Amino acid sequence: MGTRLLDTFTRLRSEQRPGLVTYTTAGDPDLPRSAEILRALDRAGADVLEVGVPFSDPLADGPVIQRATERAIAAGGSLRASLAMIAGVRRQVKAPIVIFSYANPMLRMGMDAFARQAADAGVDGVLALDLPIEEAGGFRETLASAGIDTIFLLSPTTTDARIKTAAALGSGFLYGISRLGVTGAQAKVAAGAEAMVRRIRAHTTMPIALGFGISSPEQVAEVCAYADAAVVGSALVSVIAGASAGPDLIGRVENYVQWLRGASALNAHA
Repeated sequence: MGTRLLDTFTRLRSEQRPGLVTYTTAGDPDLPRSAEILRALDRAGADVLEVGVPFSDPLADGPVIQRATERAIAAGGSLRASLAMIAGVRRQVKAPIVIFSYANPMLRMGMDAFARQAADAGVDGVLALDLPIEEAGGFRETLASAGIDTIFLLSPTTTDARIKTAAALGSGFLYGISRLGVTGAQAKVAAGAEAMVRRIRAHTTMPIALGFGISSPEQVAEVCAYADAAVVGSALVSVIAGASAGPDLIGRVENYVQWLRGASALNAHA
């Protein structure tokens, strides 16, 4: 399997440092600037870069990421374009890169072709948002044969049996979502988030990244008191949307990630 994700989470644990996973949509606001955003996120200290593949029917996403997907598709974004963009930045980016996609675009390309092209592009892990764990065995084997980690999504309603299956099939890390519903920044971390992470930990030693609604350094620090990493998506996509018409887009992105990282590094594990 891939080593960049394993190495990253091993380092975070050894340093007792909170991890930051960032989500952006490939092709938002356009493909060249989307590539530059990935380089900026890496420079600013994001530990894992999650790259969303624009898809025409993003059922799990709230309005912020839906609009990003629409902008990306209008700018020529697709699964193939996403892989080409990742291939173009891979040598300049130290952080692991995870593809975040609905199953449909990967199945349309063909899983063997997708796994081969993703490996060639330097993708470290893949999360298929709407692929049931029970149907993921073949998907996981295809990715594993290409040296790519399969990452599973767990929610507060995921049963213990399914957590065990995800832990057995998954690699890299497990992605816990702190609440039900669609993506979107929230004023505070969901009340049951810590209990959910502890329930997952009862079944696996695999790293856990927690997302859905995290938007501030205080929330990153809070989450990383019990999870290995916090995922920031909609809030970062909002920064991109707000700055995309001006000349300071890349600087705004870097400043936002540095802000998230600064307070979390000071406050977590105090």
